[in-house]
Amino acid sequence: MKVISIAGYHHTGKTSVCVALIKELKKRGHSVASIKDIHAENFTMEKEGSNSWRHWEASQNVVIARGLTETYQIWHEQLSLQQMLSKLDADWVVVEGMKTAALPRVICASDETQLDELIDDTVIAISGIYGNDHSSYKNLKVFNDKSDIGELTDLIVNKVFEVLPLPKPECCGECGMSCYEMVGAIITGKRTRDDCKTDRNLDISIELDGKKLNVVPYVQRTLKDVILAYMKNLKGVKEDKKIQITIN
Repeated sequence: MKVISIAGYHHTGKTSVCVALIKELKKRGHSVASIKDIHAENFTMEKEGSNSWRHWEASQNVVIARGLTETYQIWHEQLSLQQMLSKLDADWVVVEGMKTAALPRVICASDETQLDELIDDTVIAISGIYGNDHSSYKNLKVFNDKSDIGELTDLIVNKVFEVLPLPKPECCGECGMSCYEMVGAIITGKRTRDDCKTDRNLDISIELDGKKLNVVPYVQRTLKDVILAYMKNLKGVKEDKKIQITIN
């Protein structure tokens, strides 16, 4: 799965860019899901006192509300980006917002002051309102979301890589940097996607119902050590052989 963030300040054209990009990716044959990050403090899809709200009040757990044309799965908590992505199945995910997430991003802005505040190594392009009458800023290409969406999509398809596993910082750090720093390093050519130690060149991998789980390096090593220690006690087992365990 590849994930791109369209980020910036309010009223700078983020939604227009997201919609145009989603349509263009779909036109090219990709399946696309999206995430809209909302910062309004009182935003809720629920209404206190509704029947689904009463279900949650009783269970204090996830509630699924199904209607004739829509189904909602309601969590009364903020999910992390990793948690949300784990529930999606698509070639691409377009995220509106999340300026601090470890993702490649296109910045939407209305002026140079905003751009200077937001641009760092994770940014691959500029669009939004600033793209209405500009074609470049510093070393970044500026795209109009109407006339240049094909070219912007080309750039995104070429530059964006498979999303990093996004483990909790305290659980990883094997590559020597944070996931956010790794994204910037990959985009600038200082690192490659294969330099991630959590889901590349694994000593041990785990699949659940056919889907690979991201296992941080410490857990990889621990599981490997435990399994190898057990296997050494079995007759005829050679240490240089691949071990496959299936648990139903």
